Amino acid sequence: MTDAASPAHAPVPERKETVREFHGDRFADPYEWLRDKDSPEVLEHLRAETAYAEAATGHLSGTREQIFQEIKGRVQETDLSVPYRRGAWWYFGRTVEGGEHGIRCRVPAAGVASPEASDDGAWEPPVVEPGVALAGEQILLDGNADAEGHDFWALGSFDVTPDGRWMLWATDTTGDERFTVRVKDLATGEVLADQIPGTSYGAFLSPDGSAVFYTEVDDAWRPWRVRRHAIGTAVERDPVIAQEDNPGLWLSAGLSADRKWLIFDAGCSDYSEVSLLPLDATAGTAAQVVIPRSDRVLYQAEPVEVDGRDAVVVSHDHDAPDGRVSLLEFDQLGRSLTDFSPTEVIAPREGLRIMGFGVIRGHLLLSARTATLPTVLVLPLAGLGTEAQSGPAPLPVDEELVSVELVMADFDSPVVRFCAESFIRPARIYDVLLPAGADGLASDDALRLPDPVLRQEKAVLGGYDPDDYTVERDFARAGDGTEIPITLIRRRDVTGAAPAVVYAYGSYEISMDPAFSYSRVSILDRGAVWAIAHVRGGGELGRAWYENGKKLHKANTFTDVVAATEHLGARQDIDAGRIVLMGGSAGGLLVGAVLNLAPQLYCGAVASVPFVDPLTSILMPELPLTALEWEEWGNPIEDAEVYRYMKAYSPYENIAADGEGGEHYPPILAVTSLHDTRVLYVEPTKWVAALRHANPGLADRVLMRIEMAGGHGGASGRYRQWRDTAWEDAWALERLGLVG
Repeated sequence: MTDAASPAHAPVPERKETVREFHGDRFADPYEWLRDKDSPEVLEHLRAETAYAEAATGHLSGTREQIFQEIKGRVQETDLSVPYRRGAWWYFGRTVEGGEHGIRCRVPAAGVASPEASDDGAWEPPVVEPGVALAGEQILLDGNADAEGHDFWALGSFDVTPDGRWMLWATDTTGDERFTVRVKDLATGEVLADQIPGTSYGAFLSPDGSAVFYTEVDDAWRPWRVRRHAIGTAVERDPVIAQEDNPGLWLSAGLSADRKWLIFDAGCSDYSEVSLLPLDATAGTAAQVVIPRSDRVLYQAEPVEVDGRDAVVVSHDHDAPDGRVSLLEFDQLGRSLTDFSPTEVIAPREGLRIMGFGVIRGHLLLSARTATLPTVLVLPLAGLGTEAQSGPAPLPVDEELVSVELVMADFDSPVVRFCAESFIRPARIYDVLLPAGADGLASDDALRLPDPVLRQEKAVLGGYDPDDYTVERDFARAGDGTEIPITLIRRRDVTGAAPAVVYAYGSYEISMDPAFSYSRVSILDRGAVWAIAHVRGGGELGRAWYENGKKLHKANTFTDVVAATEHLGARQDIDAGRIVLMGGSAGGLLVGAVLNLAPQLYCGAVASVPFVDPLTSILMPELPLTALEWEEWGNPIEDAEVYRYMKAYSPYENIAADGEGGEHYPPILAVTSLHDTRVLYVEPTKWVAALRHANPGLADRVLMRIEMAGGHGGASGRYRQWRDTAWEDAWALERLGLVG
């Protein structure tokens, strides 16, 4: 199978020509046979690739160990989350030194917690110390114990009923994101015989603990059915209560905030359809559609009580690409928005992107984005949609370039917990005790929130001081004149022309928001600049920013990265000859496409679980998630223009050969996992083989490392993930000339 496959040489897989034919185009693919992961020949090749990568980087083992110890030394290994109250219990999580996984805990709460704001201390969380058990503390789920005997372990669902009696958890022990649901009686400690294998994310219990609701995936890994399992009955008899037959839509289910309704959401990145079903509905009752899918509206819906009547709050994009919020009466449900005008709650506004919302008793919590940054706006339900409606108030944080996101907002609690995080300061957890009724309204009817209470600031050990680092926002200009935001993070004492890492993603309207990284500090402390290119295809600047980087505009994502890199290289404080490109998943596609466009700009590139053979995958609807991806990339099966467009940027199909610019490819590191269901291992495997074949000089400069017991996120467990990060970062630092 291989030619000189010892660790001293890069493995060379056999070329077995297969031909793909679509729309009159014939593409010879010599490495498609590597898709068979059950083949001993394929597994041998994958092991040989990792062995070669380990051998080729053996001299970096000391640097890897040093970086791992640095990351480990910054993290408070024995730590905990801030307890939150639900019913008669305070729930929180612990981590312990040496433990790969978290531990879910609880402790009894004192007093009766009224949903009305009060000063009796009922909502004041107990002070918990790392490593010190509280009186009456119970361990609900020890991830370390549950993971024993498994090479991989991940938690996909966790739920406890409001009365604290029943617990559900679902785990994946292979990395393929298929979970087994189990249920425990917390009063007796008994794990019930009920086990439900092969489920998707998001399983949950009915409020009384009598039933489990779970989602099944089809052969293409698409969540498409919701079933109800009555505790104590045979799983094989579980009835289907919702089903989505459109292969391009993803079905999910959940409880409404008030726990009275089941909410089903069938959607993709372009449109959705939400249906409501009373939790106590009798068998055969049909769910009520909120807005029909024929409207092609992307929306979220939630039943609420407003001024004593039942209604439905909807955030949607009808005639509002960046979103608006409306109020629907129940007799309006199921009607097209072209037939009537719902009550306006938040009108479209330039610079405001409505991302979604949550509901607690008496308040609406809007997740929004302003000036590229996520924030949360609070709005009382009283008077909603009338002249008595107050203006929304942002959760208060006095800091620039910071993300503000909800952490916890239970329906029966007056406390809203949120997190503020920046690129150089770790997460700070705050509580805001919301005023009841009109107590929080000022004379101008605007909501006034009390000052937030800081509950926790995540520690960074090892002498880390955020004042030693700076964050800067710069802008590059793309070829069409569009300004591309760039965030630069560096040590304050770094002078002169510094090497840089350029990181980018640019897909699915996912934004690279301010977030602290314990591992990134090791790169900054060695003198490199970390630059994030906020390119089109992400969501930093609203829906249009995303739309202009998807489907037949996808090339903008790649040319934006090129423009950002050229802009950085022209700065006097960046060394243009020492820039490494990084990206993962769809960001790995970005890495491959950009290297084909402008390989000369980089001294190295890291592509993690990279989507580098996108056209082949999107042409195979039987593969996991493929049909869902048509709304992101287009459907090349039915549309010849989409086929030609994707082929023009597909990294695997546009590799340059020696004499055609291929000699300028920089060293490349690809990282993948055998059980990844989102980006199959075969994509980087084929890409690496093709790069080496077309450019023999790259044979010892293109490496691939495969996690044989992992999924899309790599290995499970924090220590294993830190070691994997250290492995990749050491390789990148050597490319930047910062190892020595």
